[in-house]
Amino acid sequence: MSFFKKIFSSEKKETLDKGLEKSKSTFFDKLSKAVAGKSKVDDDVLDNLEEILVSSDVGVNTTLKIIDRIEARVEQDKYLGTTELNKILREEIAGLLSETNSGEETEYTIPANKKPYVLMVVGVNGVGKTTTIGKLAYQFKKNGFKVVLGAADTFRAAAIDQLQVWADRVDVPIVKQDMGSDPASVAFDALQSGVSQNADVIIIDTAGRLHNKVNLMNELTKVKRVMQKVIGDAPHDVLLVLDGSTGQNAFEQAKQFTAATEVTSLAVTKLDGTAKGGVVIGISDQFKIPVKYIGVGEGIEDLQVFNKYEFVDSFFK
Repeated sequence: MSFFKKIFSSEKKETLDKGLEKSKSTFFDKLSKAVAGKSKVDDDVLDNLEEILVSSDVGVNTTLKIIDRIEARVEQDKYLGTTELNKILREEIAGLLSETNSGEETEYTIPANKKPYVLMVVGVNGVGKTTTIGKLAYQFKKNGFKVVLGAADTFRAAAIDQLQVWADRVDVPIVKQDMGSDPASVAFDALQSGVSQNADVIIIDTAGRLHNKVNLMNELTKVKRVMQKVIGDAPHDVLLVLDGSTGQNAFEQAKQFTAATEVTSLAVTKLDGTAKGGVVIGISDQFKIPVKYIGVGEGIEDLQVFNKYEFVDSFFK
């Protein structure tokens, strides 16, 4: 496939290669054992491959799709060798990712006709949501955009404080109220402030878990409705942050939040510390929601715009 000949920016690519190293080495160790002593792709090899993909947190349904595609390739070429399995896997996984992700993006950009561009960030506590917001603010500012943050996760004092730390670190304005304030009110103020400051990007943090008396779906719907009083088509993107290191747990989180609100993009964090990088493939396929960002390290530069070509190239390098 010709797109694997793309030339990637070396520094970013090195970080991605390093970030996916645990996932890649674990996967290929298992794959090597599965094909040991085999010269062609047979039923045993496919059964072993299915087990490897599932154990790599690709997910059962996505794994079955991949196996079906490889079986079709084997049917076409009865003498398909195990030495070609790596290349075939690479092509079929890239094909799956192509169905959801455009894959061409490499930089932090916003639509030219959306100013200010309103990004609402959702996700459970502990997935790296606030850190992701801080890194996004840094990257957008680095690319010349004026950014305003809104601390609408008012159910945890720590969330407001943590976002303030990031606002100070990146040197961007933040709109906040006291803990326990109405989240929709904070979002409203943040959008008004962003408009008055001629901001390019407004990033709104939201609660990952609410008190029992408040329904998460209703709260997120209210936040969106109130924002639309300031900017009629806000939010322009609802970004769900998932912790890639939790594997199948990330699938459950995605199920909960896609049921609670209309999620339009995904950020998968903490891929550098885990062998569960396959979760990116499964979540992208199962939820038909594009992965926009991936976290491959703790550094402020280590939140990357997801590019399917780069990801597959690093995973199968």
